[in-house]
Amino acid sequence: MAKRNYEPKPLFIERMKKLLGKDFDSYMEILKKEPVKSIRCNTIKISSENLKKRLEEKGWEIKIPFKDYPEIMIITSELKPGEVGRSIEHLLGYFYMQEIASMLPPLVLNPKKEESVLDICASPGSKTTQMAAMMENQGLLIANEVKFGRIKILAANTERCGVMNLIITRRDGIALCNQFKKNKIFFDKILLDAPCSGEGTIRSTPRTLERWNINTIKNLSKLQKSLIASAIEILKPNGELVYSTCTHAPEENEEVIDFALKNFDVKVEKINLPLKTAEGITEWENKIYDKQVKLTHRVYPNLSDTEGFFVSKLRKKND
Repeated sequence: MAKRNYEPKPLFIERMKKLLGKDFDSYMEILKKEPVKSIRCNTIKISSENLKKRLEEKGWEIKIPFKDYPEIMIITSELKPGEVGRSIEHLLGYFYMQEIASMLPPLVLNPKKEESVLDICASPGSKTTQMAAMMENQGLLIANEVKFGRIKILAANTERCGVMNLIITRRDGIALCNQFKKNKIFFDKILLDAPCSGEGTIRSTPRTLERWNINTIKNLSKLQKSLIASAIEILKPNGELVYSTCTHAPEENEEVIDFALKNFDVKVEKINLPLKTAEGITEWENKIYDKQVKLTHRVYPNLSDTEGFFVSKLRKKND
C-alpha cells in the first residue's frame, strides 16, 4: 500500500537498533503489517457477553485475547472499510474502537467508583470512557484537554458512551494542576497519558516516520517533566499516578520517571500487564537512571502484536 512507503530516518533506525538489539528485524517486519482490529466493550451500556453475542449474530468473528478482561475484543473477520465505525453498536456507544496498548494505562491505574480521578490529557476520550466504565459511572472523573477542537471530540465520545460521572475542563495541563494545588484539591489517582512523539503509532500512522525529529523528542521531554511534576503535587498521600506514552524514546519515558524519582517522594510500583513486554531501561546515551525504572514496561509491536507503548505507575509516599 502506498501509505506504507515512508522511510525511517537513519537516526531513528540507529536508536531503535540500540533499544531492540536482536529483535530489531522482527520489529521492522511487523511495522509493515496492518494492526489488529481491536474494540473495547463499554460496560456502562452493555455486558461483554451480550455485545459479543450481538456482533457474532452480525457475522463478525470475535476473539477475546485475555480471559481476565472480556471487555477487550479483537475482530478477526474481514470487514468492509468503515464497517466497524458505521455499525449501530458503535453509534449507540456499545463499544469503543481502541487499540489494545491504549487500554493498558487505565487497567494499571484501576480507578474505583469511590475515588477522585484526573485524566490530564484526555482527548479523544478512549481512556476517559474506559475509566468511567471501570468506575461504574460513579465517583469523580475530571477529563482535561487544552485544545477546543479536541474538547468537542472528547465531549462527543463521552456522551456517546453514556459517561455521567464526568467534568470536562479546558486548560493547559500544568496550569490546571497548579490551580488545583492552589485550591487544595487533591486526587486519589491521576492518569498522565502525555503528549509524545508517537513512535509507537507507526503501524497505524506510517507518516509518523516522516515527522520524526530528535529535537521534537527533546522538547517534549521537557514538557513531560513539567507535567509529571505538576501532577505529583496534587496527588493525595499514597495516591497513584500512571504515566504513559505511545513512543519508544527513552527521553520521553524512563528519563521522565527518573526525573520524578529524583525530585519527588514517589516510588515506582510493580505492575502486571496481560501481554508480553520489555522492562524499562536504566541507561541511555551516557545517562544512568534510577534502578526502579526497570519496573516500567515497554510495549513493542513485535512482542505483543499491538502498537508501541510505555506504561509506568508511581505511588506518592505516605508522609
